[in-house]
Amino acid sequence: MIYMDNAATSWPKPLSVHRAVLEYMENIGANPGRSGHHKAIEAGNIVLHTRELIANFFSIDDPFRIIFTSNTTESLNLGIKGVLESGDHAITTSMEHNSVVRPLKHLESIGVETTIVKCDADGMLDPLHIEKAIKSNTKLIITTHASNVTGGIMPIADIGEIAKKHGIIYLVDAAQTAGIVPIDVNKYNIDMLAFPGHKSLLGPQGTGGLYISPDIEVSQLKEGGTGSMSQSICQPNFLPDRYESGTLNTPGIAGLGAGIEFLRQTEDIYRIDKMQKLEEYFIGCLSKIEGITLYGPKDIKNRIGVISINIGDRDSAEIANILDKKYNIATRGELHCSPLAHRTLGTLNRGTVRFSPGIFTTIFDIDACVKAIYDLAKQ
Repeated sequence: MIYMDNAATSWPKPLSVHRAVLEYMENIGANPGRSGHHKAIEAGNIVLHTRELIANFFSIDDPFRIIFTSNTTESLNLGIKGVLESGDHAITTSMEHNSVVRPLKHLESIGVETTIVKCDADGMLDPLHIEKAIKSNTKLIITTHASNVTGGIMPIADIGEIAKKHGIIYLVDAAQTAGIVPIDVNKYNIDMLAFPGHKSLLGPQGTGGLYISPDIEVSQLKEGGTGSMSQSICQPNFLPDRYESGTLNTPGIAGLGAGIEFLRQTEDIYRIDKMQKLEEYFIGCLSKIEGITLYGPKDIKNRIGVISINIGDRDSAEIANILDKKYNIATRGELHCSPLAHRTLGTLNRGTVRFSPGIFTTIFDIDACVKAIYDLAKQ
């Protein structure tokens, strides 16, 4: 199979990730932080090591400011609901995933106000429109780093500067960029960074995280056992325990650590320029096929990881199904959990066919996709 659905989850995973999960399950298997025996200590060391790897990856000073979650959706819910209260105002964009929009819509029922800043027809954002939307009660700005529909990269450096100037918390959704685009939370003035472990960081599904700056206060979403301060019936107030009640996905965290180690050891194949060269070649080929509509920014420097198209007036789900059944190419059709983005692009009625290459995608894979698309367009 030619796998072009890395925006949903990366595949294949490096063998080292498989081995790390299997080794944990076969040789350790204990609950970190819950007991004093040597296997529990080994499990705790694995969790700590992965925290440190993530901290280094995103230029985070304190690894204990990284909270493990099950995915980016949980991270975004923690960041959004842990900050906003009745009377607060939040700003986001029209290119956001439902993992941002739905929590905000839910909070409107308790008196939180939301402004959705409209992006242009290519899904690109003018950061000045963010600044113009700021009110006296604006507490949080949330933007994706790159759209999961078009791959368009948002100007997070500019937005971070605006947020810092006005004393507003800035939350970045790095679901499509963590592992591909370098992210420095200090350089970009990011107060919270939500990221998946299972996409371009190459870890297993069921892993993700949220970085929380020491300068902000975030309420926890859940309380329970943490393995610390067990004599108290109140939730610990220190990190990461405050936010990590219950047993962690330690096998997944072991695999995530192995995925990040793989990226560190093979930096030449995961850099942003390699991905953009693949996309530039793919887009160049698609532009020569009659009947193809390509969505997103025209400048390759403003996009990463995602290429969305339509063929004539064909239904996107139908095309994705044909690509799978006839050509053995895995893509995704329809709305990609981002209806606001499709409304912005004018594709709400039928969605798009999304191709999302990964670090193991080759030129030969792209050529096979181009041939299939050419055949379908000709029909």
